[in-house]
Amino acid sequence: MNPKELITEKVKEKFSPFIEETSDFRDDLCFTVKSEQIVPFAKFLKEDADLQFLMCKDVTAVDWATRKKRFTVVYHAHSFKLNFTLRIKANLESDPPSIETVSSVWRSAEWYERETWDMYGIKFLNHPDLRRIYMPEGFEYHPLRKEFPVLGIPGSLPLPHKAE
Repeated sequence: MNPKELITEKVKEKFSPFIEETSDFRDDLCFTVKSEQIVPFAKFLKEDADLQFLMCKDVTAVDWATRKKRFTVVYHAHSFKLNFTLRIKANLESDPPSIETVSSVWRSAEWYERETWDMYGIKFLNHPDLRRIYMPEGFEYHPLRKEFPVLGIPGSLPLPHKAE
């Protein structure tokens, strides 16, 4: 059985009621899970003896702007045993957007969740150190949100030009 078949079979067997969507596009397997199930789902992927997704490679988000579930958090987990990277998505309904941290499962997620918080304003509940990485602590905006002003923040000073 190839890795995708094994993963799909095991995930559907255990989490079928919590899977909103499954896709396999250009050899990229992805499960969209209900956001409240993200930690149990991550634990299962990591602890299952046949799967062993031991590493979180990335956490990011998508701002859909006009959808009811405006934000989607996207995780990339890797299994060295299967030599396979799996994409996991969770759509967020809450406003302000929030989801439980997976840093208790994958320690590497701490940094990626901080970056996603900083850029999108998605709060990772129970995160051990959720603070900004790129923007100053007092900065009130999240630059990758769709409403962030493309031409700059109103009332801010323009950048100085170099003298020629």
